[in-house]
Amino acid sequence: MTAPLARRRLLALFAASALAGPAFGAGRRPNIVLIVADDLGYGDLGCQGGKDVATPNIDRLATQGVRMTDFYANHPSCGPSRAAMLSGRYQQRFGFENNAGPAQYEDPAVGLPRDHGGTLAERLKAQGYATGAVGKWHTGYLPGNLPTGRGFDSFYGFVGGAMAYTPDGASGDKAILRGTSPAPMPAHTTEAFTDEAVAFVEANRERPFFLYAAFNAVHAPLQTTARYLDRVAAQADPKRRTYLAMLAALDDAVGRIVSAVDAAGVARDTLIVFTSDNGGPTWQTTSSNRPLNGMKGTVLEGGVRVATIFRWPGRLPAGRVSSAVGTGFDITATALALAGSPRTPDLDGVDLTPVLAGGAGPADRPLFWRLGPQGAVRRGDWKAVKAEDRWWLFDLSRDVGERNDLAAARPAVLARLKADWTRWSDAMPPPAWGSLNRSGRAGTGEVRGLIEDFVAGRPVNPRSLLYGGGPE
Repeated sequence: MTAPLARRRLLALFAASALAGPAFGAGRRPNIVLIVADDLGYGDLGCQGGKDVATPNIDRLATQGVRMTDFYANHPSCGPSRAAMLSGRYQQRFGFENNAGPAQYEDPAVGLPRDHGGTLAERLKAQGYATGAVGKWHTGYLPGNLPTGRGFDSFYGFVGGAMAYTPDGASGDKAILRGTSPAPMPAHTTEAFTDEAVAFVEANRERPFFLYAAFNAVHAPLQTTARYLDRVAAQADPKRRTYLAMLAALDDAVGRIVSAVDAAGVARDTLIVFTSDNGGPTWQTTSSNRPLNGMKGTVLEGGVRVATIFRWPGRLPAGRVSSAVGTGFDITATALALAGSPRTPDLDGVDLTPVLAGGAGPADRPLFWRLGPQGAVRRGDWKAVKAEDRWWLFDLSRDVGERNDLAAARPAVLARLKADWTRWSDAMPPPAWGSLNRSGRAGTGEVRGLIEDFVAGRPVNPRSLLYGGGPE
C-alpha cells in the first residue's frame, strides 16, 4: 500500500470513529430526516447530469454533502422498496415482493413485519426520538399497519400508491389522513406535505427527531399548477413540461425542509438523506434514467439505481462523490447506528458511516433483487440479470448502460453470481400479497423479451406488461 493511500484510509478511519463514537456522548443524538422522492429518474437532477432540469435545492444539497452514484432501491417499484427501507430488511423476507393495493382488493394483512426488532420509526422511538411521517405510505391499510401503528407519533398523507396533486385533478386518489382520520384534500399535495414537514421540524427542534418525508412527486398522474408550469415554459413538450413542473415543486419542497433544519439551529445535529424509491417510468412520465438502461418495473439499472445524497454539515465531507455501493436498507442501518440503537441480527443493511466519511464500501457484498420471473444480483462491478430462464452478465465498471452481455464470455463469473442469487432466492418465502406487476404472471417469453429489447436497444413499450395488471 502506498503512503498516500494509507494516509487517506487512516484519515477516513478517524473520521468514521468520530462520527460513530464520542461525538454524541455528551450531547444529543442526531436527528434523521429521510426525504423520499417517488419514481424520480436517475438522470433528472442537475447534479446527476440532467440537462433540461432545474433542481437548485437538491443540487445544493449535493454540494453540501455526499452524493452516492451507485446507490440502489431494494425493488423497482414503490411499496416493496419502501418496506425494505422502513424495516431494514429484504422485503421478500416477509412476503412484500409486489406493490400492495388498492386497499379494497388487497389482503388486510399487508404491512411491515412484526416478527423482528421493529420498523425504523419504532426503533428510533425507543431511543427517545420524536417521529413523524408525511406523504405516501403504501405499506399497509388497516389502522394497526398505518404509520401511527408502526412507530410514528404523527402522520399526514395518504396510504395508497398514487395520489392526485390538486382537488381538481382528473385522476388519482384524493383521500388524505391525519393520523387515522380523514382530512380535507389540500390545494397542492407537495406543498401541503412540505408544510407539515417544516412544522414537525420546528416543533421538535429541542429533542432528537426522525422525519420521514415521503413525497408522491414525481409519480403519475401528471398534474401541477400554473405557478410551476410558468417556470418551465421553455419546454415545448407538454408532457415533459408538466413533469418538470412537478419536479420543480419537489425541489422547492427539499429546499424548504433543509432551510427549516438550518433555521432551527440544528443543521450540525441533523443527517438529511435524499433518495428515490425506484427509477423512473420513462414511457409514463418522461422521467430520464440516463445513462442507465431499463426503467421502473425492471431489475435493470434504470429500475433500481437511484440518485441519493447524505448531508450532515461538519460531520460529512461537503461535495464528495462516492461510487461505493449502497441500498435502501443501509439508510436504516446507518440511522440506527448513529442513534445508538442496538443492532439486531435480523437487519440486512450495513452502517454506511465509514463510507460516507471517505472509507471504502463493504467488501464484496452481494445485493439481490427479485420480482416474479425477474432477478438480479450485483457483486463488486459485476451484475447478473435474470428474466425467466435467461441470464445476462454485465461489467458495470465499463458498461453502466447494460448493453454488452458477457454471459458467454465470462461463464465462471456468471455461474458464481447465479449460485449467489439462487441461494438467496431459495431462502426467501414466496410473495404473500401484492398486485402491481403483471411481470409476476405474464405469459412465457414476455418478460424475457422485454429485457432482451432493452439490452439490444430496441424500442419497448412496457405499459401492458409491467403496469397493466394493477395500480401504478
